[in-house]
Amino acid sequence: MFILGVVLAVLIGVSLGLLGGGGSILTVPILLYVFRLPPEQAIASSLLVVGATSAAALIPHARGGRVRWRTGLSFGAASMAGAYLGGRLSAHIPPSVLLLAFGAMMLLTAGAMLRGRREARPDAAETGSPLARIVAQGLAVGAVTGLVGAGGGFLVVPALVLLGRLPMTAAVGTSLLVIALNSAAGLAGHLARTELPYGVALPVAAAAVLGSFVGSRLAGRVAPDTLRRGFAWFVLAMAIFVLGQEVPRLFGVSVSLARHWPIFVAAHGALLLVAVAQTARRQRLAHAG
Repeated sequence: MFILGVVLAVLIGVSLGLLGGGGSILTVPILLYVFRLPPEQAIASSLLVVGATSAAALIPHARGGRVRWRTGLSFGAASMAGAYLGGRLSAHIPPSVLLLAFGAMMLLTAGAMLRGRREARPDAAETGSPLARIVAQGLAVGAVTGLVGAGGGFLVVPALVLLGRLPMTAAVGTSLLVIALNSAAGLAGHLARTELPYGVALPVAAAAVLGSFVGSRLAGRVAPDTLRRGFAWFVLAMAIFVLGQEVPRLFGVSVSLARHWPIFVAAHGALLLVAVAQTARRQRLAHAG
């Protein structure tokens, strides 16, 4: 199971590098259901994994000009405060409640991304949202980051696309900056009360970093609309998995979906491959025409 978990961790990096999010949605269940960590350690460890992976994936995006630094730093500064406070607050909330909140937030995010909204032009100036709205959004995303161990990408990307009016490619790159900042602050809040299992967290982080370089190289080659819809369907699938595992427990019913977790991860990998294949086909047809 340890080897399987490390192999699956590569997809964490691919997801972050390609989609600018989704890494935490993979990381938390992998640590919970494959490595069998307690929820507190899984949430804290996911922040280390996602933070390190996001920082690594940020480099090729920055070189490709897909990072809006002013927007990212403004958003990230506010979200760091929320992430630290969320990390401290999580000590007073039952783990089952945190996981249910995690699943519910994923459902809302998937719905927003599937509905979509007109994106900003690729050459739009970095004006984005007013500062007050960016700060408010950052605090809210950061609080979720600290509470449930999510780096925030599955919230940051929609916020940057739907509210910040960034094109999807810029939102992906910029979100990695925010996720790295969020994860660092959230981890600081958790370390005050949780000891990290470094024997698990570090190998998973190393595998995820390797995957992030693959995802980052693919990011500039996949159509933005394909990225947005693929991201949304993936988040929806993960929400169903987490809620299907946790909701029955509210009624004293034990449902184990953990053995099916590799199927969900394989489906995610297939989704990424389909997205790349569709874009490559469109490019060939465009050149042929």
